Amino acid sequence: MMEGSDTEAPSSIETQAANFRRAIQYWLDKSTIHIVPRWILFVFLLAIFFLRIYLIQGYFIVAYGLGIFLLNNFIAFLSPLEDPTDVGGQRDDGLSLPSTAKEGKEYRPFARRLPEFKFWMACARGAATSLVMTFFSVFDVPVFWPILLMYFGVLFFLTMKRQLAHMYKHKYVPISFGKLKYKDAGKEKGEYGGGMAGSIGATAPQNNGGPVMMGGGAVRRR
Repeated sequence: MMEGSDTEAPSSIETQAANFRRAIQYWLDKSTIHIVPRWILFVFLLAIFFLRIYLIQGYFIVAYGLGIFLLNNFIAFLSPLEDPTDVGGQRDDGLSLPSTAKEGKEYRPFARRLPEFKFWMACARGAATSLVMTFFSVFDVPVFWPILLMYFGVLFFLTMKRQLAHMYKHKYVPISFGKLKYKDAGKEKGEYGGGMAGSIGATAPQNNGGPVMMGGGAVRRR
């Protein structure tokens, strides 16, 4: 009896853990199309974290680490998938930046090094982890927070300056609005627009006072 219970306990725990991971992945997959609510959740977590930092007046080193982590992910979000300055990457799989005027006229969606969903996932995990770390005194390292704030401001300025210079040099914008769409594109109009209904509607006014063919017979209009 004891051996049977010992062997069944780990299997049930593993099954529950697998079901839990499957449920989390299911809701994450469903949240991919809800961009605004996802980022509202991240802003909420970040606001709770900084509110706790303000009330406790501690854990500044955790806030500094979170800022560096978010900055690195933001730079990866703005960067192209293939760096054009990389001499070794000579392959053309349709994801690289255009290098000629002809390629520049073609529409190519901007392929990011870090996609939007993974960027949000990393930011949300970082904010949640930092919030949990504020409940453990071992992470409350005494530091002079104005120095950290000044150092982070200088680092943010230099990093964004380098990124903007890279964007200007290679002439790319890390925002893709999609292809140009014309008005009424994809809508069928005219004599055969909408199938038989469109053809009947287009030919009906031409039979004023004449017979109309319906069901194999002729019906005269009154």
